[in-house]
Amino acid sequence: LQIAIIDLVFSIDSIITAIGMVDKVEVMIAAVVISMFVMYLASGAVADFIERHPTTRMLALSFLFLIGAALVADGLAFHIPRGYIYFAMGFAAMVETMNVWAQRRRRKRISRTK
Repeated sequence: LQIAIIDLVFSIDSIITAIGMVDKVEVMIAAVVISMFVMYLASGAVADFIERHPTTRMLALSFLFLIGAALVADGLAFHIPRGYIYFAMGFAAMVETMNVWAQRRRRKRISRTK
């Protein structure tokens, strides 16, 4: 049941993200199908990762906020080029990856000194 609920939440998230990021229906459908399949297979690993690295949850929520803001702006006839959104998301993901690596190195260093 937990996997099904997580799958549903991430499917809705994927639909919103796909609608906000692309203009082609085929890409939207592919994003939803792929995300459902991946979440079904990897929901436990993803939940464990998010549990170990809670800042990734905040990053994902900020991505949703960014995409939602872009959709609202588009609805108000204020177009934000998608390249800016892609760059912001990519940069944030890169910074978060570096934070996770640094945190892992700190833990290893602390465990060696004990």
